[in-house]
Amino acid sequence: MEKYTADIVKWLQSQVSDANAKGLLVGVSGGLDSAVVAYLIKRAFPGQSLGVIMPLNSSKGDMRDALSVVEQCDIEQMTIDLSETHQTLFSEIQQHLTSQAENKENPLTDANLRARLRMSTLYTIATHRQYMVVGTDNASEWYTGYFTKYGDGGVDILPLVEFTKREVREMAAHLGVPQDIIDKKPSADLWEGQTDEKEMGTTYDKIDGYLEHEPIPEKDRKLIEDMHQKTEHKRRIPNQFRREH
Repeated sequence: MEKYTADIVKWLQSQVSDANAKGLLVGVSGGLDSAVVAYLIKRAFPGQSLGVIMPLNSSKGDMRDALSVVEQCDIEQMTIDLSETHQTLFSEIQQHLTSQAENKENPLTDANLRARLRMSTLYTIATHRQYMVVGTDNASEWYTGYFTKYGDGGVDILPLVEFTKREVREMAAHLGVPQDIIDKKPSADLWEGQTDEKEMGTTYDKIDGYLEHEPIPEKDRKLIEDMHQKTEHKRRIPNQFRREH
């Protein structure tokens, strides 16, 4: 892991140099992946790295963990509460949709808006500071498409996309991320009680096993492959019409 982290730090530095940017920022949720990225960007740019905490009706535990991360890795931090902004925007949108009941039955309508509000917040700050937005998706999330298109998937660079969740945990331990954050259940903080694995219907351990060519139950293999196929649009640029010449 020492070699991997050193290679990532060098890569982050080269990405900023190539983009003529001044530093890096990441949204810190209190979860494992954003914690690892916060520690990495702090190593890459000790004086030009920023962790942005964006509570949005979030649990007190997650916000406590997010603060613990930025304090432990000694990164500059900024907290922007999006709860009121989200409520105003989502209420306005609901007035123009077909029915309130329809919205309540599909929590992703609200959840994806939350992710996209956070993305917009990060880019507003990044533009002002001339920083790059660093994504937190790992290989397991990227393969299954477990991210919001133009939400947490809307970033400039992805330093963890080659690493499974298992490897990210190993990296976290190497970097000194607090153990309680390494051990906590992954959650995108999209609604109360939401966890990644409950929403996906499988576990990161099985997804990691699939990616590492280990035997896993057939039902999990099929689920993982279905998720990959259905989310292919998230991993490529938008389809473009080509006129004939």
